[in-house]
Amino acid sequence: MHKPTYDLRICATKPLLAPAILEDELPLDDARAEFVARTRREIGAILSGTDDRLLAVVGPCSVHDPDSALQYAGLLRAAGETHAGELLVIMRVYFEKPRTVAGWKGLINDPDLDGTYRINKGLRLARKLMMDIAGLGLGVATEFLDTTFGQYYADLVSWGTIGARTVESQVHRQLASGLSMPVGFKNRTDGDIQVAVDAIRSARQSHWFPSVTREGAPAIMETLGNDQTHLVLRGGTNGPNYSSKHVRAAAALLRANDLPQGLMVDCSHANSSKDAGREPAVASDVANQIAAGERAIVAVMIESNLLGGAQDYRLRPLVPGRSVTDDCLSWEKTLPVLAEFAESVRTRRKHGRPGKG
Repeated sequence: MHKPTYDLRICATKPLLAPAILEDELPLDDARAEFVARTRREIGAILSGTDDRLLAVVGPCSVHDPDSALQYAGLLRAAGETHAGELLVIMRVYFEKPRTVAGWKGLINDPDLDGTYRINKGLRLARKLMMDIAGLGLGVATEFLDTTFGQYYADLVSWGTIGARTVESQVHRQLASGLSMPVGFKNRTDGDIQVAVDAIRSARQSHWFPSVTREGAPAIMETLGNDQTHLVLRGGTNGPNYSSKHVRAAAALLRANDLPQGLMVDCSHANSSKDAGREPAVASDVANQIAAGERAIVAVMIESNLLGGAQDYRLRPLVPGRSVTDDCLSWEKTLPVLAEFAESVRTRRKHGRPGKG
């Protein structure tokens, strides 16, 4: 008998529950389903320019402690209500983290932060937290990194993103073409925007691709294409790209490719050199552009947590409410940033809509 030629570097396997089983355990009720659908419609209206509010995606770099995340969600919901006339505030609820070499891969992959990779537990925690946040009346935003995990909670997501490290991936472009919510594509890590524009164009087309059904069976799926895909400027190794010059150039590139010009500016990541202390300055520059009448900026992103800074995920005990990945802005310093964005929208309205007095 010949020696096996398969799984030569696989040393263990664990069963993965089917998405439908998790949905049966934690079903989406009618009230939450309607809330998610309504929030998606509102985001779509902002992206198209028919709603002149600003979409603000705000929250931790990553979620590692659901209790602290839910506490943060309560604060963010109250702030969103304060500025509801100018901002549509939804929460960053990121469960997966792309690692350059090694490190913690996020709540789903390693919920106990100890290398045990209890993924079924992580999926349950993720869906439960999203349900709790939606139950507060707060929209949820997340990155789609693993192309199968979305089946476990995409019904709860109001806005999704494809990150800078996967924007070139054909698989992720196909995935975005079938997602049920608006999706932002970040520019590449070096700052290249054309790659993201190409991704947007691709995701707006119909695709066939292999995946798994909600019952967990392998299948080939056909998508309709996602006409609510858009650009996210997050800076790169070649420098930040949030200035008015960069925004105008990005809008011109979108226009040249027959795409809507509405875009998001990420105030964190390379635009702030991964220094949360710089986020308010970046946000101020963006707010000034909005106040001056810039309508290409329809959305912003802020990395924020209960406490500022970051901590090593291997430390014990961990400080509740502080990031274990990228540096985050504290909640106290986030509030004035939201207020400044709200004021910028009020000022922009005084300019009137294009073509109107």
